[in-house]
Amino acid sequence: MPCSLAIAICPSYEQIGLLAPTILVCARLVQGLSLGGEYGASATYLAEVATPEHRGFWSGILYVTLVMGQLLALVLLLIMQYVLLTPAQIESWGWRIPFLVGAAGALLVFWLRRQMNESESFEKNRAKDDKGGVRVLLQHWRAVITVCGLTLGGTVAFYTYTIYMQKYLANTLGFSKESATLISALSLMAFAAMQPLFGAVSDRLGRKPLLLFFGFGATFGTVPLLNALSHATSAWMAFGLIVAGLFVASGYTSINAIVKAELFPTRIRALGVALPYALTVSIFGGTTEYIALWCKQAGHESWFAYYVSAAAAITLLTVLRLNMTDSITAEITANAQPDGHATKDL
Repeated sequence: MPCSLAIAICPSYEQIGLLAPTILVCARLVQGLSLGGEYGASATYLAEVATPEHRGFWSGILYVTLVMGQLLALVLLLIMQYVLLTPAQIESWGWRIPFLVGAAGALLVFWLRRQMNESESFEKNRAKDDKGGVRVLLQHWRAVITVCGLTLGGTVAFYTYTIYMQKYLANTLGFSKESATLISALSLMAFAAMQPLFGAVSDRLGRKPLLLFFGFGATFGTVPLLNALSHATSAWMAFGLIVAGLFVASGYTSINAIVKAELFPTRIRALGVALPYALTVSIFGGTTEYIALWCKQAGHESWFAYYVSAAAAITLLTVLRLNMTDSITAEITANAQPDGHATKDL
């Protein structure tokens, strides 16, 4: 909430000079790190309260909530563009409104979190003397690297087809800002609908097949897909190609929360997911749009597609080396045994 509020009320460059962009950049960076922390806690909570046979489905629901935030922002922007404000008003002061709404929403989320009960797995482990922390996290450095590897390609692909696409449609393909916003909103709605479906598929087929689908699809399909998009001649064609990219990305987004949570034991699960995820998203996801714009300004916009493919290739290599085990189920089973040992490693 403080970061969104700081952005909303930040004085302009004419008022405080270079301090204005400095405040905005710092606030956005803290927002990114905070989102990573919240994501790790959400993934952990979801993984521990969901039943094993439906955990993938509920992992998909988690990403629906993330996408809904973007959708609400786009809907608000559409209302501002078509109903409330002129383009000049939006550029002058109207852009602050979504951040004010975001700050108010953060208060609601804070209240909701205080009403939630801890998971049974967490309660059973809280009484133990074995506490988590960065020092303990270093003992699981392989899992930390795995989280970074999985996140890198997935977050670059996600930011490419969601955050950057709106600017790409307007700046490169020549769509109006209103049309670009509408196409982005519709594609996000389709993307949100895919998440629980992909998650349910992972409950039947396993997590790794979906991650491989994303890895191979994004590594070898991004360049031809973005090349086709660069020649889109209609809004429907652009929409279809963006949804195709999001369909491939869903192999990662729908289940990434649960896959990462299953890599760590309870005592460090939230930190184990949140810290490497937040850092990777901030470094690679947060810079995706800027790298794309730099390639465009350099006169080699097609280079960006190869960058996305390279990021996806890192995720693919991580998946190929991934040994899928369900530490959550193993822990719960262990807690149920008199001697405290798990009876099954999935």
